[in-house]
Amino acid sequence: MEYGLFGLLILIADLYAIYQVLTSGTSTAAKVVWTLAILVLPILGFIAWLLAGPRGRAVRA
Repeated sequence: MEYGLFGLLILIADLYAIYQVLTSGTSTAAKVVWTLAILVLPILGFIAWLLAGPRGRAVRA
């Protein structure tokens, strides 16, 4: 049961990440690369996207 719940949480996180990538203002090539990374490596791809993924807007100080 706990593996099913963990899998569901990973699926939801990956779908969120893919949605954020596809709606970001980055180039099409970057969107394809990030989407493939998240699909091929669900956990590592999501973590990499969290740390270095494309941002919709730059934060200015």
